[in-house]
Amino acid sequence: MEQARQLVETITKGIQEKKGQGIVVADLSGIDGTICHYFVICQGNSPSQVEAITESVSDFARKDLGEKPAHVVGLENAQWVAMDYTDVLVHIFLPDVREYYDLEHLWDDAQLTHIPDLD
Repeated sequence: MEQARQLVETITKGIQEKKGQGIVVADLSGIDGTICHYFVICQGNSPSQVEAITESVSDFARKDLGEKPAHVVGLENAQWVAMDYTDVLVHIFLPDVREYYDLEHLWDDAQLTHIPDLD
């Protein structure tokens, strides 16, 4: 579990490096039947920023922890990219797509941590 928390911190740094906004960490570890321990959700303002955030997250996780995602989907149109690190799923959205799917509230009993945007 400590390794998953370290991965969440590293992923957050990768998002912040490319000015990703609205970072929310959903802790699903206490909920039965979930597919992972954490969701990390954020947004970029354009498809190119979503791609840049995805690349930055991948670089930070690989360099800092030697982690690579098992799967990355959504880069074709870069409206919603999902990165699967097994215990941590990263969701990088365009703002309107994020609002539509509202993943933060998919599990009502998940503990949500809002990470302040960097200036």
